[in-house]
Parts: sequence; C-alpha cells; structure tokens
Amino acid sequence: MANEAYPCPCDIGHRLEYGGLGREVQIEHIKAYVTKSPVDAGKAVIVIQDIFGWQLPNTRYMADMISGNGYTTIVPDFFVGQEPWDPSSDWSTFPEWVKTRNAQQIDREISAVLKYLKQQCHAQKIGVVGFCWGGTAVHHLMVKYSEFRAGVSVYGIVKDSEGIYNLKNPTLFIFAENDVVIPLENVSLLTQKLKEHCKVEYQIKTFSGQTHGFVHRKREDCSPADKPYIDEARRNLIEWLNKYM
Repeated sequence: MANEAYPCPCDIGHRLEYGGLGREVQIEHIKAYVTKSPVDAGKAVIVIQDIFGWQLPNTRYMADMISGNGYTTIVPDFFVGQEPWDPSSDWSTFPEWVKTRNAQQIDREISAVLKYLKQQCHAQKIGVVGFCWGGTAVHHLMVKYSEFRAGVSVYGIVKDSEGIYNLKNPTLFIFAENDVVIPLENVSLLTQKLKEHCKVEYQIKTFSGQTHGFVHRKREDCSPADKPYIDEARRNLIEWLNKYM
C-alpha cells in the first residue's frame, strides 16, 4: 500500500532543540532512552522511532510528553547500532538502506524491552506508540503480541498482505490527508479490510490538510492553522492509551 513513487516517507521537518528528561540505558544488546513516570502506576509505553533514529529529539520529546501523563516510557534503538537515515543522503539509496532495517523484524528487541519493563520498571500494563517506520512496527506488534494493552500507529506505511488486519489489541491509526507516501485510497482500503476482519476495537483518523510527520516533526508554533491538528492528534494518542491501559 505504499506509494512507490515516494519510497521514503520522511522529511526531517522541524528538528527540535530538546535535551530530554530521561536517561540512556543499556538493555541486553540495545541502548534505550527511558523516562520514569512522575507517578508509579505500573504502566509503560514503548515508543518506536522513525527512520531518523532513537536519538531524534522530537521522538524523545513525544516520549517525555507521554511519560508526563502517567507512563514510564522507553525509546529503544531498534536499528541496534546501525546508523539512522541521514537527511542529506541520496534518496535513491533509501530502498536499499531500509532493507537492512525491517520494521517487522524487531521481535528480539521487543522481547528484551518487555523483560526490562516488567522486571526493572514493574510494568503490569504495556502499550506501544510508533511514528512512520515505527508506525509500521506497531502494526506488526498489534497482530502478533496479545500482551500489549493498546497501540498507536502514527502514519505507518501499510502494505496489503494476508494477516495484517487481524489485530489482537485496540489500535489507533493516525494518518495525514496530504501524505504523499500513504494516499487516501490506501487508508480507505485499510478501513475496509479492518471492518471485514478485525475483532477488537480500532480507530482510523485522518487529519485534514496535514502532511507526513505532522504529529512529532512539526513545531506547535510553526503555523496557526496546523497547531489545532497537532494538538488534537497528540491528545487523541494520550486518550487512546488512557482508555485501554
């Protein structure tokens, strides 16, 4: 369902100048950024990076925002030490680059992170949120792992294939109306197939006039017209987690 004319979904957009509230830790074979919740409610959220990697300040900002709402958050390095995509790189090399970073081949990393959250953070309820590449990863996890309480896939590319519509957990899908990589007809197909096959709660929400990356790679003050949509999408993300966790 990806738009092959635009093999890479991401413009880095507004890279935030943000230091973060959490700390970096080593978890088995991967590094991760962890922010403890101000209240210990036994709830945790895995935040999955986009192609610009686990150290992108924007993603850490989102993790800290979620943490401030009562969740311990963790942003693991799902590229496992491989370099993130460099915005100055030749886009024609992107298809080969992404082949070595498959969003559906993260089970070893997920296993390590789940173990850490349960043993070190005493998490009893765990959700997952992902952006772009991470949104695709969330979709993979929602059809494979029943232990997640909720998932939020934010502009994750969906490639039509058997089995991806049988979600095991409540899932919110956030899309942008003017996303050049995920055309609206693809969102419509996802809607149709989920209606036919999905047995759990889900929601698909498309934001008018927005482009890929608007939830986490647009500054809130970049445009008065965009700010309400950015705020609403972030609020919807938190509300979905709160409802099912």
